[in-house]
Amino acid sequence: MSLETISFERLKLHPGDLVLDLGCGEGRHAITAYLSEQVHVIGLDLSSTDLATAQNRFGDFVDPDDHDRSVEFLRASGLALPFADASFDKVICAEVLEHIPDYQDVLQEIRRVLKPGGQFAVSVPRFWPEWICWRLSDAYHEVEGGHVRIFRSRQLRSAIEGLRMFRYSWHWAHGLHSPYWWLRCLFWSKGEESWPVRTYHRFLVWDLMQKPRLTRWLEKLCDPLWGKSIVMYFVRDSS
Repeated sequence: MSLETISFERLKLHPGDLVLDLGCGEGRHAITAYLSEQVHVIGLDLSSTDLATAQNRFGDFVDPDDHDRSVEFLRASGLALPFADASFDKVICAEVLEHIPDYQDVLQEIRRVLKPGGQFAVSVPRFWPEWICWRLSDAYHEVEGGHVRIFRSRQLRSAIEGLRMFRYSWHWAHGLHSPYWWLRCLFWSKGEESWPVRTYHRFLVWDLMQKPRLTRWLEKLCDPLWGKSIVMYFVRDSS
């Protein structure tokens, strides 16, 4: 079981879709897409370590007799996607663009490989919860591979719609996770060994595994207030 940021109820998968999970990390969205529908997924990332973890995790779910769905993990850069124009029905880019200095070039590549009428789901950290993290700890965003910017949702939406991909849905996500990261930043020097951080992390793991109704309701309440991520869904124009 993993934590998904993208809602597959909003990014509706159809049998036969070819899906790109750009910056797939350890494979959470790629594997969920595979389990959700008869689709073919390519998970792409620059980290060989994360790709190896994703491949190992996928081994727990793969059905070798089901030829109507598949997942392939590939090491490549989002700045130069190794795919033909208009290849994919869906593209996912979750919690990636905040790490990339030239994120506009990645968006152009996404637009290029997305089919006309195809759908694009993107998430980045929400402005003010992320701003608090930056204020609490310089190390939070200065570590290698860390965040290089704080997005405003209007800024990102404008950049994407400038490429003729138009938003049709959006939501906040992970309202229970912002307090964890505030604690993590507050006690950064102690890492996850700090008692408040360790205790809250255990709560999040328990919530992920058990999904009790109380915390599902609590997260829905917290998402509009301090949801960690902003998630937006776009459709490419037909040209």
